[in-house]
Amino acid sequence: MIQTGRHALVIGYGRSGRAAASFIRRHGGTVLVVDRADTPELRTEVERAGITAHLGGYGPQDLNGTDLVVVSPGVPWDEPLVETARQRGIEITSEIDLFFRSCPARIAGITGTNGKTTTTALTTEMLRAGDQRVMRGGNIGEPVLDRLDQLRPDDWVVLELSSFQLESISRPRLRIGVVLNVTPDHLDRHKSFERYVELKARAVAFLEPDDYAVLNLDDPACAAMRSETRGQVIEFGLQQPVRSGVTVTDGWITIAGPAQPGRVMRTAEVPLPGEHNLSNVMAAIGVGYAAGVEVERLADAVRRFKAVEHRLEPVGTFNGARWYNDSKATNPDSTYKALAAFREPIVLIAGGRNKGIDIEPLAQTIARRVAGLVTMGETGEELARRVRDAGLDRVERAADLNDAVRKAAALARPGSVVLLSPAFTSYDMFSDYEDRGRRFKATVLAELSQ
Repeated sequence: MIQTGRHALVIGYGRSGRAAASFIRRHGGTVLVVDRADTPELRTEVERAGITAHLGGYGPQDLNGTDLVVVSPGVPWDEPLVETARQRGIEITSEIDLFFRSCPARIAGITGTNGKTTTTALTTEMLRAGDQRVMRGGNIGEPVLDRLDQLRPDDWVVLELSSFQLESISRPRLRIGVVLNVTPDHLDRHKSFERYVELKARAVAFLEPDDYAVLNLDDPACAAMRSETRGQVIEFGLQQPVRSGVTVTDGWITIAGPAQPGRVMRTAEVPLPGEHNLSNVMAAIGVGYAAGVEVERLADAVRRFKAVEHRLEPVGTFNGARWYNDSKATNPDSTYKALAAFREPIVLIAGGRNKGIDIEPLAQTIARRVAGLVTMGETGEELARRVRDAGLDRVERAADLNDAVRKAAALARPGSVVLLSPAFTSYDMFSDYEDRGRRFKATVLAELSQ
């Protein structure tokens, strides 16, 4: 629990920063908020909260009188102001770190490059199906620090944990740690793939022998984490043999191991499209099994589950083509999985801001798999050129989202799929992937549902 009388500097006043500032003030501390942004909305937020704020930038002078710095997830851990604070011996923390220090409940943490949100949401439903009290939060867009007083020791908290968050937690002790997959992402921030893998491994590195690590054997980086944890390992995988954990046998999801309950459900009953979602379901079943939920209840939770917003989310069928919103695909690997989820011809809408990823493998995959491509955003021109060079002729460059929807509709044929799966972040044109996805859905409905 945080001590009273702290003088905190909160860097970044988004959802996480607001929760941290409120928590520190409730515990008798004072808060100064700094943010590079300076908008009327942000000014209204800090005025309503009654917090002192320096907006539009920050510098070393903001550290004067501070004995605690709270870093928001979007702020790099090596930001110069944060480094200056370290040099001055000031304690560095984050909203999620404060939560870990204070949480009385059991925590299941889910990380991975892709699939975190769907698996977090599904795991929450599985634990609830086992009559557990469950709070969901983390990188899924729901801060948990401001709900700390609702928790009891026998509750569960299911957290989606990004690499940014794992980096900021001094000791991420989980009761169940899940790593779904690790493919290159956020290299602009973490500088190397090795460092990115190291941060993901923190989800299982602090487990004790009575905790559980749920690891994907199909992913080499995840499989290697078996040797990096003291927790009991529950494996899952579709391609690699599973000795103890969740696998698929003869069209059934099964739990293998010395005390195996056997079959859970038929793979055909999984309501989410794509092999990657089958893998996500298996990971969530691994968590539910570790938490002691009965197999029949795990299966029922899967059958009832609906797609999470912005993850292969159906928008509607127009002129015989089905439209999907996969705005959460902010890296190429996520887009590869989305493309693999459909057998129909695909018209893909892609492009955005790059995070240091080589575009060429993405261009080659798109040229092989899609019937038509519409590009937008900062990477749009380069992506369009590379995909044409890779052999796809039906490539259009869109000026904005409305133009992209119109051009995709012109390329689509009855029986095809139109898929927004950008493969890049949204920050060149939108406030975040949720803003991008919601505007996409609204534009599709406005343009096509006449």
